[in-house]
Amino acid sequence: MRHTLRETWSGLRRNLTMTLSVIVTIWVSLTLFGAGLMAAQQIDLVKGRWYDRIELSVFLCVKDSSGGNCQPGADTTDAQRAQILAALEANPEVERVYYVSKQEAYEEYREVFKDSPLLETVTVDQMQDSYKIKLVNPENYQGVVSEALGLDGVQNVVDMHTVLDPIFRWLNAVQWGAIGMSVLLLVAAALQIANSIRIAAFSRRRELGIMRFVGASNLYIMAPFLLESLVTGLVGALMACATLALGFELIVQRNAQVSIQSLQWIDWSHAGIAMAAVAVVAILLSIIPTILATRKYLRV
Repeated sequence: MRHTLRETWSGLRRNLTMTLSVIVTIWVSLTLFGAGLMAAQQIDLVKGRWYDRIELSVFLCVKDSSGGNCQPGADTTDAQRAQILAALEANPEVERVYYVSKQEAYEEYREVFKDSPLLETVTVDQMQDSYKIKLVNPENYQGVVSEALGLDGVQNVVDMHTVLDPIFRWLNAVQWGAIGMSVLLLVAAALQIANSIRIAAFSRRRELGIMRFVGASNLYIMAPFLLESLVTGLVGALMACATLALGFELIVQRNAQVSIQSLQWIDWSHAGIAMAAVAVVAILLSIIPTILATRKYLRV
């Protein structure tokens, strides 16, 4: 054990510049990787909350309506309303349907546009009554939309997916961009680790050959190199976790949660999962390149 620790310390000190460059690369790459994981958890929380609240709005025809399955100059009849309601309630993807009258739509319009100069230009008769639909699974909405659009008396179907899906696509793109950049940096770090271990092993190839010839085990020969790369990887991981914790505290806890209280934000348990993943990746990143780089010198 004393020999292993002495050789590990000697290797770290002898290749100090290379060791520092590897630590910095691991630090930056694992920080980006952890930030990407935390962003993914935040996106899942926001997506789950908003998608659970998504409702479809089936707008019925009024005299001024155009398009859809409307008769020119005619409102949706009571018989058509009953047919629409029955069809929607019979759909297994629909959890609940409730009716919004013209008067209710008008009151909501006045509340939303109370400061608009166009407020008094719209009357109750011009408003569209509608059916609001709560889905069993908000992601399975396309079949309900297609069915509703084919019913007589339906002018249009509006759902929030058309608004939210592009937003979440961009958020996912940013998230995967960060993870992609971190993967490239992790590959660079793995190559740096392998190169530094290969140089160290080459410089000691005569000593390693003698140790192998006299019967030293592969683990005994490899142990100093494994410890050297593990120290490098764990220092980089520790710095990455500290950066993630500091960023989470300053950006999320002290600013985002205070400024935007309507959103559900990730907590320390989510940050802990990201940091645990960072630690696991750091260990693998240290062990695998070292084994591959030293196996040449383990042959007699």
